Amino acid sequence: MIIATGTASGKSLSYLVPALSAVFDGGTVLYLSPTKALAADQLRVLAELDVPELRAATYDGDTPFEERVWVRKHANYVLTNPDMLHRGLLPRHAQWSSFWRRLRLVVVDECHGYRGVFGSHVAQILRRLRRICARYGSGPGFVLSSATAGDPGAFATRLTGLQAAEVTTDASPRGATTFVLWEPPLTDLRGEGGAPLRRTATAESAELMADLVLSDVRTLAFVRSRRAAETVALTTRARLEDLVSGAGLPADLPDRVAAYRAGYLADDRRSLEKALRSGDLLGLATTNALELGVDVSGLDAVLIAGWPGTRASLWQQAGRAGRDGADALAVLIARDDPLDTYLVHHPEALFGRPVETIVLDPDNPYVLAPHLCAAAAEIPLTRDDLHLFGPAAEEVLRALVRDGMLRERATGWYWTSRERAADLADLRGAGGAPVQVVEMSTGRLLGTVDEPSAHAAVHTGAVYVHQGETFVVAELDLQAGVALVEAGKPEYMTFARDVTDISVIESLRSRPLGPGELHLGTVEVTNQVVSYLKRGVQSGELLGDEPLDLPPRTLRTRAVWWTLPASAVAPLARDGVDLGGAAHAAEHAAIGLLPLFATCDRWDIGGVSTELHPDTELLTVFVYDGHEGGAGFAERGYARALDWLTATREAIASCECEHGCPSCIQSPKCGNGNDPLDKTGALRLLAVLLGLDPSRGRENLPCGQGPSAS
Repeated sequence: MIIATGTASGKSLSYLVPALSAVFDGGTVLYLSPTKALAADQLRVLAELDVPELRAATYDGDTPFEERVWVRKHANYVLTNPDMLHRGLLPRHAQWSSFWRRLRLVVVDECHGYRGVFGSHVAQILRRLRRICARYGSGPGFVLSSATAGDPGAFATRLTGLQAAEVTTDASPRGATTFVLWEPPLTDLRGEGGAPLRRTATAESAELMADLVLSDVRTLAFVRSRRAAETVALTTRARLEDLVSGAGLPADLPDRVAAYRAGYLADDRRSLEKALRSGDLLGLATTNALELGVDVSGLDAVLIAGWPGTRASLWQQAGRAGRDGADALAVLIARDDPLDTYLVHHPEALFGRPVETIVLDPDNPYVLAPHLCAAAAEIPLTRDDLHLFGPAAEEVLRALVRDGMLRERATGWYWTSRERAADLADLRGAGGAPVQVVEMSTGRLLGTVDEPSAHAAVHTGAVYVHQGETFVVAELDLQAGVALVEAGKPEYMTFARDVTDISVIESLRSRPLGPGELHLGTVEVTNQVVSYLKRGVQSGELLGDEPLDLPPRTLRTRAVWWTLPASAVAPLARDGVDLGGAAHAAEHAAIGLLPLFATCDRWDIGGVSTELHPDTELLTVFVYDGHEGGAGFAERGYARALDWLTATREAIASCECEHGCPSCIQSPKCGNGNDPLDKTGALRLLAVLLGLDPSRGRENLPCGQGPSAS
C-alpha cells in the first residue's frame, strides 16, 4: 500500500498503528527513510509514545559499534536507510536471522525521494530484501508513505516489485498558506557579454529572512546547495548584527539564525534539529535535508530560493510552515534560471496542475548488475530468483559471467571474489569514497564532499563555507581523498567551469520533429573541470577566471537529441543568425526547462550543442542524463518533446533582457563561458524546429502571448 497525501496529513499515524500492532504480536518492523535526520526524528516520536513492548533503535552510519550489537539482538523496530540496508543488514543477514523471521512490516517513508538512479538502486535493494525475508520464512507487508505524487500505485509497484493499492484522499485540516512568486530585480551590474544581472536568490533570501526574524516569524529557507545554506545564514546574521547595534533589539538575535546541511557531523545535526523544534532558532537556512517529514511544527514561513526541481518538492517544502494548523507564508524566490523565470511569468504551470510521476528505471543494467552480484554474495542466485529482479536480469547475468564477476554452476550463480560485492553499487552517485575537508592549521575535520562533487566544490582555490566560517581550499588531493583548507574572508564566491564532449553510441528511437528529427539513445560523455570563476558575494559580478588541472571523467548514459538539416537552417544563416550561438542558447534553455517535465534537477542533466556534430553531420542539440546508464530523464524529454521545447521557447521570449541573461539562456555551469549565445537566433531556431513562423524573434510566441510580468 502507498499513502500519497499532503504534508502533515497524518501519514505517520497510518503506518504507526499497524507497526505497533505487529510489535504487540511479537513481530518486528523495519523502517526505511532517505535521510538520517528523518529516522532520528521518528525515533524521538516513538520514544515519546512510552510503549513498554516497543524496543526501537536507529541503525545507520552514526550508530556506535557497541549499540549495533544491541540493536541486532534486541530491537523490534529498526530505523535505518537504504544505504545501511544495502551495506550492513543484507550482506550480514545471518546475524539478523531472528529479526528477519519475525519481520511483519516494512515502512518506506517519504518514498518520493527515491527517484532517478538512486530510486532505481533502492528498487533493487527492496527486491534483495524480499529475497532474504523469503529465505527466513517471512513475507512482510510494505507500507509506503509519500508526498502527493502522480500515479503513486504504479510508482510503488516499480519501487517494490509488488502490486500496491493507493490512498490519495486527503481530508486533513490545515490553515491557509499565502504563496508568493518573487522575482529579484535586475541590477545595474553586467555579467558575461554585458548581460544584466539579477540580485541573487541567496542574497534576496537572506534579506527576507532577516526581516522575518526581526518580526519574530519562525522561518525556514530552502536553498539549492551546501554553500548557499552557509551563505544565507552568514548574510542574515551579518544584517541582523547591523540592525541590532543601537536599535534596542535583543543582542542574541543574530545567534538565533543558523545553517543546516549534509556534511555536518551527527551531533551538530541533532543539536540544530532540537533547537529548531524548541524555538531557540528563529531562522534556519537548509538544503533539502529538511524537506522530508522531520517534525518542525511551529514554523510560520518558508522561503524557497529557486525552483526545487519538482512540484512535489515545492509543496513538500512549502508545507513545512503552518504544520500546527496556523496560517503560513511560502515564497518561491526565482533564481537567474530559465525555468525559474518561466514559472514566475507562468503561475498556471504551478497551481492547479497535478504533481509529477516519479521516474526510476530498475532495469538499468548499470544499476542491476551490482545488485545481482550483491544478491549472489548474500545467497547464491537460482533461476527461481530471476523474476524478482526483472526481465533484464538474465541478460545482465550472462554479461557478469562473461566478465568474471559471477561463476555459473548447475545450481545457480555464485559470487567468488574476496571483495565485498555491496561495494560495487554506488547508490547515490557519489562515485567513490567521500573527500574529507580538513583545516590545515588544526587538523580539524570540517565535513565531507562526495568525490565527483569535489572537482567542483573543493578544487584548489575554491571557497568553502562551514557553519558560518569561510575557508579557501589550499590543496585538493584526490588520491588521498583530502581537501586541505585555510580560514579566510574572501569577498568572492567560486564557481567551477567544465568542458564536455559527446559521442553517439546508438540511436534507440527516433521520430520526425518539424523538419528535423528527434532521437533517444546511448551516448558517451567526457567531462573535465578546467577552471573556476570568482564572483562577488553580493553582486554576482565576475572578478576572475582561474585555470585548473583536474582529470577528465567519462560516463555512458542516455540522451535525447534533435537535429535540423542544412536546408532548414540555411535561411537563418543567410539572415545573419549565428547558428552555433543559437543552438547553444537553445540547449541551455532546454536544460533549464526539462525539470518541469521530468522529475529531475537541472544538475541531474547536461547538454552539448554544435552547428555540425561529427556523428550526425547536422546541427545537433543534446540533453543527457548525468548518471551512468541513464536515469529516465532523457526518455521523459523524448516523450514530452513538443511541450518541453514549446515551453523552452516561451521561457526565452518571456525574459525582458535584450540579448540574453542567466534568467533565459545563460547557464551557471557552462564550460564555454556562455559564449557564443544568440537569443534571437535561439527563438528563430526553435520556431523552425516546432514548425512555427521563423521570421520573427521574441514577439512570436506559439500561444500568441507576449512577455508577461509577474
